[in-house]
Amino acid sequence: MEDEKYIKAKKRVKEIKDFYIHLTVFLVIIIIITGINLITFATGRASNEGWNLWFLYPFGFWGFAVLMHGMKTFVFGGGSRWEQRKIKEVMKQMDKDK
Repeated sequence: MEDEKYIKAKKRVKEIKDFYIHLTVFLVIIIIITGINLITFATGRASNEGWNLWFLYPFGFWGFAVLMHGMKTFVFGGGSRWEQRKIKEVMKQMDKDK
């Protein structure tokens, strides 16, 4: 039983660590491409017909992916109460069937 708790805790820590790595990479890359976009726009290499803020596309789509990863990790991760109850219920049913 203790080993099972350790394995679950280790898995949970890995999930949290993976999310923070994903978030860090997202922030670094978004800062870089935002800088590139704004510098090229300011120096006149970009189209002069209005704002060409192409960095908003990866920011939006990748940002949504990071948000979903965060929801999976912190809101729905770690097992819900329903999931824990269902596991106990199935385990009891398996013990009865023996």
